[in-house]
Amino acid sequence: MGTIAEPMPSHTLADLFAQRSFMRFWFARLFGTTGNQMLMVAVGWQMYALTGSAWDLGLVGLYQFVPALLLTLLAGHAADRLHRGRIVAACLVMQAAVALILVAATQGWGAPAQWASRELLLALSVVLGAARAFQMPAQQALTPVLVPPTMLPRAMAFSSAGMQAAVIGGPALGGLIFVAGASAVYACCAFLFTCGCVLVGALRYEHAALPREPVSLRTLFAGVEFVWRRKALLGAVSLDLFAVLLGGATALLPMFAADILHVGPWGLGLLRGAPAAGALLMSVLLTRWPLSRQVGRTMLGAVALYGVCMVVFGLSTSFVLSLGVLAVSGGADMVSVVVRQTLVQLETPDAMRGRVSAVNSVFIGASNQLGEFESGASAALLGPVGSVVLGGVGTLLVAASWLRLFPSLARRDRMDSQ
Repeated sequence: MGTIAEPMPSHTLADLFAQRSFMRFWFARLFGTTGNQMLMVAVGWQMYALTGSAWDLGLVGLYQFVPALLLTLLAGHAADRLHRGRIVAACLVMQAAVALILVAATQGWGAPAQWASRELLLALSVVLGAARAFQMPAQQALTPVLVPPTMLPRAMAFSSAGMQAAVIGGPALGGLIFVAGASAVYACCAFLFTCGCVLVGALRYEHAALPREPVSLRTLFAGVEFVWRRKALLGAVSLDLFAVLLGGATALLPMFAADILHVGPWGLGLLRGAPAAGALLMSVLLTRWPLSRQVGRTMLGAVALYGVCMVVFGLSTSFVLSLGVLAVSGGADMVSVVVRQTLVQLETPDAMRGRVSAVNSVFIGASNQLGEFESGASAALLGPVGSVVLGGVGTLLVAASWLRLFPSLARRDRMDSQ
């Protein structure tokens, strides 16, 4: 005779704030993400000042993405075998070192004049990409061991709120400080990375020593195999990949601002910030009222709404309407992100969280980078409006297809159980 399952305990925000290790880690991530966003703004401005080349600006992103892609599976293996807090701390130290090198190069320490160059910025971009490759899986796998499982949905939403705030505020703060020079931004970045490192170093959590398996193709790809065998996880992770791959419009925003909405640079800045603002608001709402039922259909519905927003944005000639639908698209995307990340962490045993988080990181990175390429390529053939509208329709078709291809995801009711 079966037993009646006890209802999940209800937690409040005060309960979450009482989790000292989690809050310490939250502030560490906030400092680290803000520092990274500021660093990217300063590196981009300095690269353009040195070379005046849009191609070189693109290379900065590419030089970060390639090592992150190549090292991700190895980084996931490390996150499952080593102390995750120490991995994150070491990555923050590497980023602080990069920032200090850029201070020295910009100020010309040890030389008659500044020795910042195109080659130096690209080389340091590779270092940053490698650091991020190891940081992301370890960072994602840390949160579930810092809070009780029943508190994880609220914790993931609250973490996303902090990260969105850093994504919005970091570039603005970096641009403001850049008035005092690039070296001032780099010095602030080094300070923020150091603060994050100190906070992560102070973390105390139960780290289970796992068998030191030798690195092999089997251990490296164990995370891929784990996700492949669990169709709900595969559906959730791949849904985000194809939705962002097809529906992203970020790369084309300068064209819309200049040629369609006629708003100039100030309008471009607002358009770029609108999705992050919508995502921030939604993550705050999900922190206060976390999803509890029909999470699978909610995720699919959020992706479909994202596709509708992209269609409306592509057809809009009103700046206010375009700004609004981009904000709604950011909120819809945040619903999908929180559901996906929570499902991944709850469904994955701790011994596999690093490698599974690495797979998740690959999908996220690929969707963002390839999505920008897809947008540019299709815009060259169809124009910006045709590209965005076609991408939005494609996202709607993906959401409808995933409803049939991954019924276990569509039927998923609660975060913590099938």
